[in-house]
Amino acid sequence: MKNVPINRKRRELFPFLSSFDKFFENFFDDEEEMDANLRMMAVDLVENKDNYQIMADLPGFNKKDIDISINDNNLVIEANREEEKEEKKKSYYRCERYSGSYKRTINLTEKCDDKNVEAKYENGVLEITIPKKEPEPAKMIDIK
Repeated sequence: MKNVPINRKRRELFPFLSSFDKFFENFFDDEEEMDANLRMMAVDLVENKDNYQIMADLPGFNKKDIDISINDNNLVIEANREEEKEEKKKSYYRCERYSGSYKRTINLTEKCDDKNVEAKYENGVLEITIPKKEPEPAKMIDIK
């Protein structure tokens, strides 16, 4: 193998290393956006002929921490939690705080019957059933 000066090797690798560095600079550029993606809840949406069924994973939340709303065919699921645990023993003291929030908006393609929505929360899974409305008949318009 031919001996190549280290500086020359660096110069040959520089374009590669430069683009590699730029990739990681941009990858972690917006911490807030990255944080939001990590906090996005997993949601399954099944559309049947008569209704929508939504299953959202919200482990560790209480029912009182979860809000569901429907506005203009948009389902909004919000969950907020603040928790503090404190433990004092003879040999140690531990205090942990956790706060987190999730918000997910799902566009429902057809008109839904927001008066007959059913929701249940069990074992960290929120299940929502939203019936669809019957399509309104076409309105005839008189020409004057």
